Amino acid sequence: MRFLLPLGVFVLLVILLAIGLTMDPKKVPSPLIGKVAPAFDLPLLHNESLTFSPDKYKGQVWVLSVWASWCVSCRAEHKVITKLADMELADIVGLNYKDQPQDGRRWLQQFGDPYTFSVIDQDGRAGIDWGVYGVPETFVIGKDGLVKYKHIGPVTDNSLRDEVVPMIKSLL
Repeated sequence: MRFLLPLGVFVLLVILLAIGLTMDPKKVPSPLIGKVAPAFDLPLLHNESLTFSPDKYKGQVWVLSVWASWCVSCRAEHKVITKLADMELADIVGLNYKDQPQDGRRWLQQFGDPYTFSVIDQDGRAGIDWGVYGVPETFVIGKDGLVKYKHIGPVTDNSLRDEVVPMIKSLL
C-alpha cells in the first residue's frame, strides 16, 4: 500500500515525459501572440543619435528579426531574410541582440544588410520583453500593433514559404 503513491507519481512522470518528448521545441507558443508589441525606444545601429520605437509602425505590417553577429544560426538564416526583404512585402527591422554595435555593423557590411534598419539591444532588455529564447527569432506584427506570429530559430526557405510570407500577406 505504501508503494502505490510513489508508483503512481512515477507513472504520471513517465507519461508527462513521453508527451513532452513528442512536442517540437520550435513550436513553443508565444504569450505575445495577439498582444500589443512590447514597447522599446532603441538607437539605430547605423545612426545611434536616432531611435526607433514599435509604435512608429502602427498602421503598418512589419517584421522584427532578432539577430547577432556572434550567432552562427543567424548566418544560415541571413540569405532567407534577404529573400524576404527582396519580396518587399513589409519592412524588416533588425534587433541586434546582445552584441557590440561595431560587430553588428561589420557583420552587415560583410554579409549584406537586408533590414530596413537595425536597432541596438546591447543589454538584451528589449529581447527579454519580446520573450526571446535565443537568436535568431522572427516576429510578424500587424497593422493594429499586435504580434501575430513568432518563429523560433532560423527561418528556412520552407518556413518562409509556408508560414512567414502567408502570414504577412494575410495581414496586408
